[in-house]
Amino acid sequence: MDAIVEHGCIVCKIEWGIHTPPEIHHIDGKTKANSHLLTIPLCFNHHREGSDCSQYTSRHPHKSRFEERYGTELQLHGVVYEAIIG
Repeated sequence: MDAIVEHGCIVCKIEWGIHTPPEIHHIDGKTKANSHLLTIPLCFNHHREGSDCSQYTSRHPHKSRFEERYGTELQLHGVVYEAIIG
């Protein structure tokens, strides 16, 4: 999780090339076995701020719009882990 946090918000990095401090988004809930391995780093705005505007779309509560705009959570997960692991 430290490496994920150090990576910064994956959407800000892809969209604008900037590092934004992230929150951890669990793709498939927090209580399943190994759920912490299936996470992506998202800043407050992209994670749970709740907006869907010209500047950004929040994952909560706009999952389908978020994925249309930025790619699926699993695609973003792949980008993050490729960057971390190489």
